[in-house]
Amino acid sequence: QPMATEIIIKYLHFVFIFIVVSTVVAEHLLLKPQLTKAELQRIARIDGLYGISSIFVVAAGLYLWLGEIGKPAAFYTENHLFLTKVGLFVIVGLLSIHPTIFFLKNQKGDDETELVDIPKSIKIVLRIELLILFTMPLLATMMAKGIGLS
Repeated sequence: QPMATEIIIKYLHFVFIFIVVSTVVAEHLLLKPQLTKAELQRIARIDGLYGISSIFVVAAGLYLWLGEIGKPAAFYTENHLFLTKVGLFVIVGLLSIHPTIFFLKNQKGDDETELVDIPKSIKIVLRIELLILFTMPLLATMMAKGIGLS
């Protein structure tokens, strides 16, 4: 039973990580210098899926870290790579606030064909998020090999 729970939680953790990365990639690919309100609504929905998936990544991660399944909590807590990974995920979450607010604010309006100028900062932030997200599997792989323990 506990092993089945661990497997399910780890599986869900990975699935939601894939969704997080996929949504940031989708947002990045859909961005153009100008978007219609309708296009911004589509991106805002994708961004909503990103937010929900991030919550599930954190929930599953916390359960794996602090729950009584799998490796003991100290395995993670005493590993500076794990703490770096957690910190990077927090940074990604904080960075995502800027695009989210922009998408939510600018999707509204009666004319769905109205064009909205997209600040370059939105694309830059998404690229930084992707760069950080793509470093995290390296940290996780190193952790799995015991690298980073104090």
